[in-house]
Amino acid sequence: MSLLEQYRSIRKASEDICRPLQKEDYVVQPVVDVSPPKWHLGHTTWFWETFLLEKHLPGYTVFNPEYNFVFNSYYETIGARVIRTDRGNLSRPSVDDVYQYRKYVDNAVTELLSKKASGSQSASGSAQGAAGPRDTITDIILLGLNHEQQHQELLWSDIKYILGHNPLFPAWSDHDINDLATPAAGKGKVTETPIRMTAGIYEIGYEGDGFCFDNELARHKVWLTDFAISPNLVTNEEYLAFMQAGGYENFIYWHAEGWDWVKQHRIKSPLYWHFIEGKWYHYTLAGLRPVAMDEPVCHVSYFEAVAYAAWKGQRLPTEGEWEAASGEFSWGKRWEWTESAYLPYPGFTKAEGAIGEYNGKFMVSQMVLRGASVATPADHSRKTYRNFFHPHLRWQFTGIRLIRPN
Repeated sequence: MSLLEQYRSIRKASEDICRPLQKEDYVVQPVVDVSPPKWHLGHTTWFWETFLLEKHLPGYTVFNPEYNFVFNSYYETIGARVIRTDRGNLSRPSVDDVYQYRKYVDNAVTELLSKKASGSQSASGSAQGAAGPRDTITDIILLGLNHEQQHQELLWSDIKYILGHNPLFPAWSDHDINDLATPAAGKGKVTETPIRMTAGIYEIGYEGDGFCFDNELARHKVWLTDFAISPNLVTNEEYLAFMQAGGYENFIYWHAEGWDWVKQHRIKSPLYWHFIEGKWYHYTLAGLRPVAMDEPVCHVSYFEAVAYAAWKGQRLPTEGEWEAASGEFSWGKRWEWTESAYLPYPGFTKAEGAIGEYNGKFMVSQMVLRGASVATPADHSRKTYRNFFHPHLRWQFTGIRLIRPN
C-alpha cells in the first residue's frame, strides 16, 4: 500500500469512529483527561498541516491561522495553545468547520504525496541521519500516521467516557467495540499453565528498520530472574471475587496513594460497572449490558491492578518480563499494566525541535502499559510499544496479567 493509500485509509478510519455520533456529542469534555471528538479531529489535522505541509509543500497557505492556538496539544516549541481543560469550551470552530479543515488539509497532502511519488524535487526533502541519508517527508508521514492512530484509540476511549457518563447511557451504535475487534495482536500458546521463564539476560526495545516511537529505543540488555507469568488476563469473574472479598475496603492491599484515591473517590468497582437490581452491568458502546464474567476485566487503574495482585499473593510483571515472555502468550485485548515506571531506556535521545517533545517530556510520574487493546488499530501494535498513563487513570481499555510466585 502506498503512503497516499495509507494516509487516506487512516484518515477515513478516524471519521468512521465518529460517524454514529450526534453533533452535540462532538463537543463534550466531562473531565480533563477526555478531549471532545471534534478536538481530536482538528488536532490530528493540525499535526499534518504544521509538521508536514507548512514545511514541505511550497506555497501552502494555512486553513485558518487561529487553529494553531486551538489545536496545538502540548508543543511548547510551536507556541501558545488553548489549555487542556478548556477544550470543551470550544463551541467554535464548529463541527462542520473542522470537517472542512480536514478536507482542505487532505487535498493538500494528496498534492504533496502525488508530487513525491512522481519524483518532483519541489515536494521532496532529505536529511542526513545516523545511518545515512533518510527521507524527511517519509519520516514525518509515518509519524503522522501513527500519531493519528494513537488518537483513534483516544477517540474510542473518550467517546465511551462521554456517552457512559450521560445519565441516559446512550449507545454509540448497536455494536460494542468488542464486537468489532480484530483478533489478538500477539498470539502464543493456548494453555492454562503458567509460562515459566528462566533467569538470564534478555534484550528488549525495538529492533528492525520499520517504524517505532522514540521511547522504544535504544534496544538494550536486561537481567531477569526466574519468573512465571499467567498465559491469560484476569477475568471479570476473578475480579468480582476480589470485590466480594472486600478488596476495596481493606487498605492492606493498596499503595498509600491508591488507598487515598479509593477513599476520596469512593471507588467500589471498575469504571462503568453498575449494580442494578442485584446484578452487575457495565456500560459498553452498545449501551448497558450484563457483565460477561469470562471476558478480561477492563477499565481498571494501576492502583486496582496492584491491589488485586496483592490480594492474590502475586504481582504485576515488569515491562522487561512482559516483553521477554510476550511470544509465549496471546495479547491485544487489553492494555496491560506493568510494575515499571515510565523512564527513558539507556541510550534514549530526543529528536530536535518540536518532534522532540513527543514522548520524552512525559517520563515522570507515570506507569508503563504493554500490548494493545480492542481499541488499538490492527496494524498499530508491536511487543516493544510502551504506552504510559498516570496510576489513577482507567478510562483506557486497561487490564491485568499476573506474575505468579516461584
